[in-house]
Amino acid sequence: MGMNRRPLIWFAICWTFGSAAAAGLDSRGVLLAAMAAALLAVAAVLCKQATWQLAAACALAVALAAGERMWADARNVTALPALLAAAEADGPRAAYAAEAFGTIVSAVEIDGDRAMFRVAADRVHVEGEDAAQELRERFLVHVRLNVQPEQEIAAAWQRGDRVRLTGELARPVTASNSGGFDYRRYLSSQRIHWLLKVQGTAAVEAATGPGWTAAALLGRVDAARDYLGARFDVLYPESQSGYMKGLVLGIREDLDPEQFQQFSRLGLTHILAISGLHVAVFLYVLGGSLRLARMSRERILLILILSVPLYVLLSGASPSVVRAGLMSVLGLLAARMGKLKDGLHLLAAAAVLMLVCDPFFIENVSFQLSFIVTIGLIVGVQPVRRAMPRWKKGNALLDLAAVTVVAQIVSFPVSIYYFNQFHALSVVANFVLVPFISFIVMPLGAIALVLAIPWEAGGKLLAHVSHCANDWTFWLVERLSQIDALRTIWATPPLWWVGGWLFVLGILFRAISARTERRETDSGGTNPGETETAPLASVPVFQIEQESNKKRNIRLYSAIFLLLLMLGYAYKPDIVNRDAVVSFIDVGQGDAVHIRTPGGKHILIDGGGTLSFRKPGEEWKERSSPFEVGQKVLVPLLLKRGVRSIDILVISHLDSDHIRGLKAVLETIPVRSIWWNGTVKEAEDALNLLKQANTLHIPMYQVSAGMSYQLEREAGLRVLWPEDQHRESSVTWQKEQNESSVVLAVQLYQSTFLFTGDINAETERSIIRNERRKPADGLAVKEVSVMKIAHHGSRFSTSSEWLSYWKPLGSVASVGVTNSYGHPHPDVLGRVAQAGTQLWRTDLDGEVQFTVKGGRLYSYSRE
Repeated sequence: MGMNRRPLIWFAICWTFGSAAAAGLDSRGVLLAAMAAALLAVAAVLCKQATWQLAAACALAVALAAGERMWADARNVTALPALLAAAEADGPRAAYAAEAFGTIVSAVEIDGDRAMFRVAADRVHVEGEDAAQELRERFLVHVRLNVQPEQEIAAAWQRGDRVRLTGELARPVTASNSGGFDYRRYLSSQRIHWLLKVQGTAAVEAATGPGWTAAALLGRVDAARDYLGARFDVLYPESQSGYMKGLVLGIREDLDPEQFQQFSRLGLTHILAISGLHVAVFLYVLGGSLRLARMSRERILLILILSVPLYVLLSGASPSVVRAGLMSVLGLLAARMGKLKDGLHLLAAAAVLMLVCDPFFIENVSFQLSFIVTIGLIVGVQPVRRAMPRWKKGNALLDLAAVTVVAQIVSFPVSIYYFNQFHALSVVANFVLVPFISFIVMPLGAIALVLAIPWEAGGKLLAHVSHCANDWTFWLVERLSQIDALRTIWATPPLWWVGGWLFVLGILFRAISARTERRETDSGGTNPGETETAPLASVPVFQIEQESNKKRNIRLYSAIFLLLLMLGYAYKPDIVNRDAVVSFIDVGQGDAVHIRTPGGKHILIDGGGTLSFRKPGEEWKERSSPFEVGQKVLVPLLLKRGVRSIDILVISHLDSDHIRGLKAVLETIPVRSIWWNGTVKEAEDALNLLKQANTLHIPMYQVSAGMSYQLEREAGLRVLWPEDQHRESSVTWQKEQNESSVVLAVQLYQSTFLFTGDINAETERSIIRNERRKPADGLAVKEVSVMKIAHHGSRFSTSSEWLSYWKPLGSVASVGVTNSYGHPHPDVLGRVAQAGTQLWRTDLDGEVQFTVKGGRLYSYSRE
């Protein structure tokens, strides 16, 4: 019977299903999922595909895994419930002075003016309470470094140290945009519910903790990793040392962000994350060295078993390397006992062990990709390779091609689900670079590192051999990643689509295998050149075989057709959607509005931006990967929504809080045209943005009041400001940009949205006079459905006259949670309320979306 041949695999599948169901569903959903699993188990028994014992074991696996995850969720709560209730009542600005005592339980990361680490606290004193509480709570600590010498002080802290911290406790932020990154959920999966923000190293008292705790032992591993990483700084130039650290040790903090982005575009980031391939190379090199020393097989296996955990720790112990390490140890143990099973059994055992140890692994992207790709390679490579030709020479290339193709099509659904991009040259890049890096560059770097410890000159000599190899790698990656015509953007597909793709892919692999086996049987049954006359009695058998072949072909072509159909759906999921959507994206203290028209075109108005107030001499505060709203917030959201190109990018004006996020947009998403106010601001970010647009050959149109454009039948735009000054030159310099903001009315079906930039009340009066004096040509703007509150709710904007003239049904203020300007001003809030206009605020409501379906307008904001 089918399932009985692989009981451990089915048990692992059921365990994973139970854990995933409990992670993604409520208690009622988990119960329904468990009942469905039980019914499937009974059906498998009745269809003679499984024994009652296996069915019972599988049902038990679902129940135990779901129960474990629900139990873990029930225990994954803060030990400060009173403070949590206060924080939920006080809102997103809530912060509470506190003093915490505990142990550092993670490596200390120093990046510019910030040191970050995790603390397992055993005592906390919150301001206002009589005494400190004895409890167990984990905090993520952010220490803001005030002066450069504090970097050295923070560098002396290490995992295992006892610390006393004085700072402010705050809740991690949730996803304020639909589909955005939920930092609170992410930290909760690591059992962290609070951030502790500390100002300066003077608020941290650190002392060496007990020497034989788990944290202290891991602290020694951190020190070893730091030492080895420092060796790479000596062996390789600055442009290559960060890359080699990631390649050999899994240290990615020093990797050039631009270089990482190039690898990411080609789907090569897995080579920079320690995984099964790295572990396999490590074991191969170590095993070969031990064989040269003429050790016995049993001793070699024992040494390899003991060395794997050490390598896992030194390489950072990510889920992918833990999975590879577990599989390796289990495989080596089985080999030593003479009971080595196939790879699927090892993978199943590793999955169950990891989820038993930590059920939150199920939500980890690295865990998911690692297991899915490994299963795909085990199941799919052999049938695909057997279906390919066999050459007298070059079979190794075909083997590599089979592995590359299978890895790409198996990882494809998970990649577009999380990263929303796929480069057609990814297959070529993986085919050429993965073996070159894995079997040449990485071993050379590792051997050079080991050699440099006793003999630095020898290590440098060997490392020099890989310098040219790295330069060639970087050159090729840069060239391939720049071919944007072959880079595709995909909206985040639903989970059922991801599961369906993998399921149909499994059917395809099985159909290919069956077809290949039959072809090999047919070719081996009769020698070439021979003819054979079938006896009359064999004709029915021949007919049965013909029918069987026909069924195999139908299964094969049906699977291919289904995959193509699913591919089309994933690429154009909204092909029949005629809804217009206006999204006021939460980018903090700034503006960014995304509009999807009924015909599927896209308009982006501004891109937000994080202001920087660095002074000369404060260059040390710069972080290697600073928070940039375009790269971290805006672009990921647009990609998730399947924005493959922006038809019109409107730059209302050139202030930083409106344009800094656009740099990442222009780098990632094709822009067909730019509308702006026709001025230039003498500021670095403004000049760089205009130069970037010019380099990319994006048409730029200077707009002024009275201009209108019908983008499609149910989507039109009309410019209300700035006035056309009939300038002698087409572009002028203008330092103060607010009053030259592009004011734009966008009509979607019968609803009109008014976008006001940062104008003040005087400009508002000028626009009203213009509108009263001359009738609009083309698109008439009378009453407004939704208005963007001008200048984030500044006191001197959004006057009563302005509100009375447009009579908006709703309004949106785009403001940051912790803005220091006091936006929106109480006077503005009072005027909006007096006008009877409903107000949404991005600092309180998060992203605000309006959907226009035909003639009806619907609103949505994140609760």
